[in-house]
Amino acid sequence: MTGYNSQNDVASSNGNQAGATGHKSTEYIAQENHTSDNRIVCSLTPDEFRAVRMMSEDMYPYEMIQEIADFLVKGSGIRPKIGIICGSGLGSLADLIQNPKVFEYSKIPNFPVSTVEGHAGKLVVGCLEGVNVMAMQGRFHYYEGYPLAKCSMPVRVMKLCGVEYLFATNAAGGINPKYAVGDIMLMHDHVNMLGFAGNSPLQGPNDPRFGPRFPALVNSYNKDLINKAIDISKAMGIESSVHVGVYSCLGGPTYETIAELRALRMMGVDAVGMSTVHEVITARHCDMKVFAFSLITNKCATEYSEKKDEEANHDEVMAVAKNKQKACCEMVSRLVAEIQKSL
Repeated sequence: MTGYNSQNDVASSNGNQAGATGHKSTEYIAQENHTSDNRIVCSLTPDEFRAVRMMSEDMYPYEMIQEIADFLVKGSGIRPKIGIICGSGLGSLADLIQNPKVFEYSKIPNFPVSTVEGHAGKLVVGCLEGVNVMAMQGRFHYYEGYPLAKCSMPVRVMKLCGVEYLFATNAAGGINPKYAVGDIMLMHDHVNMLGFAGNSPLQGPNDPRFGPRFPALVNSYNKDLINKAIDISKAMGIESSVHVGVYSCLGGPTYETIAELRALRMMGVDAVGMSTVHEVITARHCDMKVFAFSLITNKCATEYSEKKDEEANHDEVMAVAKNKQKACCEMVSRLVAEIQKSL
């Protein structure tokens, strides 16, 4: 039997080169033991192989992302300066946008779709506090089956649309015992657990049109924006429930075990979720200024207990986000207004 390999050479099922027949075919080998020689062999046409390679390697080259950006700019008539990613239950941030042009993800060429409750799957372009903005009502997660490069691809789309600032929000579990449900944690650093396992949105060939091969991530979160957000929280009278801390992203979709949470706390992590870090990495790679915060939607249990009410659940996350969305929206709006003064 013959199949296709990455060189598009003809190969037989025993790995030997076949004669030059004008038909190029290779073999695809999986790591399972279904044959006598410990291989599974299946045929792929050249077009099928290229499709698989695109999905697994360079799914979104620069030219494709430029096409998506051009589609959005042409459709909205706007070049946004600020991009906003709305976390679970925080989609109402986009409802503040004036004269909105709404794009459903399913109608945007080559764009993924969000599959998680609380993520509407819409991209909203318009004006907020006198600034042109672009907001994602729904992000993409690793646990949905998307590679990290695909999860963070919209950040590169934002960049090519003209975005200079990224605001990323998320719902997170509070590991720091001082945090209460409903508090806001301004992110000043992160621990990239997926990166520890060798998984990065920048994996694969680097395109210098986006950024350097080896970007530095020290000072990823803009200190001026953090300080402005702290001042805004004082003006809003909520400074007692606003903290500055360290976030970590795990792969999900399961919530963390007690042992994992204890380990994260020992590493200095204050809040944990399943998003944001790869978006921040992608934004910093293309030299965007980043502001991010976590809404603490549950307190993480770090002691063993039989009580079911101490287990995290998505309904709780959504309920807390709904109750606190007004304060989150006001903070974002005021921060956008501060940026507008400097534009």
